[in-house]
Amino acid sequence: MKLRFWPSLLIFASSYFPLAVIVIIKDLDATSWRPQHPLLAGAIAISAALCMLALFLAVRSIPGGLPVQVTKVSNKSGELFAYTIPYMISFYNFDLGDWRTLLCLGLFLGMLFALAYRTRNILVNPVLGLAGYGLYDTQFKEGARERQGLLLSRTEFRVGDRCYVTRLSNFLYFVKKVDTEA
Repeated sequence: MKLRFWPSLLIFASSYFPLAVIVIIKDLDATSWRPQHPLLAGAIAISAALCMLALFLAVRSIPGGLPVQVTKVSNKSGELFAYTIPYMISFYNFDLGDWRTLLCLGLFLGMLFALAYRTRNILVNPVLGLAGYGLYDTQFKEGARERQGLLLSRTEFRVGDRCYVTRLSNFLYFVKKVDTEA
């Protein structure tokens, strides 16, 4: 499956929605409670909201998938924490008015996007974790074929369950539905 660039960029950017909120809070004037850089703060807020909308529209548009039988599963949702590393910048002296800081942040996030895009892990996203999605390392049977991959699912499942999955990349699948009676 070939990822499309612009939807991928929007989905990636959505993973930093909480960071956008933190940056805007840090830009608030202590006395007036208004952003010190209102145009930039407003642009960040609108962009972040649109990216969140794009993420949830993308997730909703994933078609129903092929039935697979889960034969082995382990929870890997902790890997969603890898996205939190850039959040550390918000604890340093971060100034929305300093173009060098913004340029460095842009370059850093650009590099992270390139890695996520190249590895096709765009939907491994902490915002989805906050929305209740988990990441699971699984082995499953697709017909007679045994496969291994990461499943992104909002529904918990266990060995023996039948999941309906859509392949997003070589080893990343999205679970649309889980049958526990299988």
